[in-house]
This record gives sequence, C-alpha cells and structure tokens, in this order.
Amino acid sequence: MNGMSDKTPNLHVAYALKSPEDNKRLYAEWAGDYDEGFAAREDYQLHIQTARAFVSAGGQGPVLDVGAGTGLCGAVLAGLGVGPIDATDISAEMLDQAMRKDIYRDAIEADLHQGLPVPRDSYAGIVSSGTFTHGHLGPDVFPALLRAARPGAQFALSINARHYEALGFADALDRMQGDKIENLTLSRVPIYGSLAVGPNKDDEALIALFEKS
Repeated sequence: MNGMSDKTPNLHVAYALKSPEDNKRLYAEWAGDYDEGFAAREDYQLHIQTARAFVSAGGQGPVLDVGAGTGLCGAVLAGLGVGPIDATDISAEMLDQAMRKDIYRDAIEADLHQGLPVPRDSYAGIVSSGTFTHGHLGPDVFPALLRAARPGAQFALSINARHYEALGFADALDRMQGDKIENLTLSRVPIYGSLAVGPNKDDEALIALFEKS
C-alpha cells in the first residue's frame, strides 16, 4: 500500500494529484461515495454551471463528457434534453458508477494524454466539468478533444480559475483562436454553493465556451 490508500479521499488529496496513476488510485477509492459524500457535502455546483453554459450556447449531441467521473454533469445534460452522451474518464470505477445512471450511450476508459480511441469528427459537443485542474488534465489534451469534435462543435470546458494562466490554459486557447477554435468566451462561476465549508469553499472556475473552426 502506498501513497493515498491510507487517506480518506477528499478534495485536498485530489488537488495534490500528480500523475495518471495517482488519479486512477484516488478515484477508484472515491467512486462509491462520491455523489453522496463529496458532491453533496461540499455543495458542489460546477457540473450544473457547465451543463447550463453548454445548453445556453446552443450545444447539442452527440456529446462527449470528458472526465465524466460518476456522471454528475451528464445527468444535468440529460435532464436538459441533451443526448446522446458518451462518458470518458481515466477511472474505470468512476465510469462504472456513471453507467448505472442510465444516461450515457457509451463509456470510454482513456488517459487523454495517450489520445482518445474514437473516430475523428465523432461529436457535436464536448463538455468537461472539474477535470481541467492541477494534477488532472492540462491544455496538452486539447488536440485530442478537437480531433474528436466535428467542425462547428460546441465546447464547454470548466477550468479552475487559479490554474487558468499558471498551467498554460490561457496561452493554449489564445494560440488556437482563429485557427482551430472561434467565438471563445469565458465566464467566471463559483465551484461550490453557499453550504460549502473549508478552505476551498470560495474557489472559482472559468467556463471556456468556444466552437471548433
């Protein structure tokens, strides 16, 4: 047993992740308790904000939910009438929980740093809530997502505001504008609701909305 197995999975462990292996181990332990534990206790709201932003921008299916976890964002999308939705995540255990919700067409276990095993131009929408943050996914996976998206596909990606510039998201999106993406807008939203407590309760995310050129 090493590293995280002796700790209760929580936000601070999640923010300290450094590698894909760390992610797999944490989320395997966290999967069964994620919705009722972390999401409910911390009044987690980001998946709702991200799904609504996607729909408000005119987003339609088929959609890929990136870093789908247990399906929190997918469930909101489905409730808003979006579909079909596929889930991708590095954690098989999280995807198992997500597929029990009967909202996803398919589950794709993948480390996006290694690419995404789907045909080019598969999706009309790409959504990600809570995955673009420290130790999870960085801007280096944008090309894999763009490859999977059709021309004109709507993206809605939440990015931890603290990491937006520091981890290169701002530069990457700036470089892609006009060439690979268009109509980029950023909205700042709270990650947690008013019931949240603890040092991360006031954390914010930027939701990047754009279309594939």
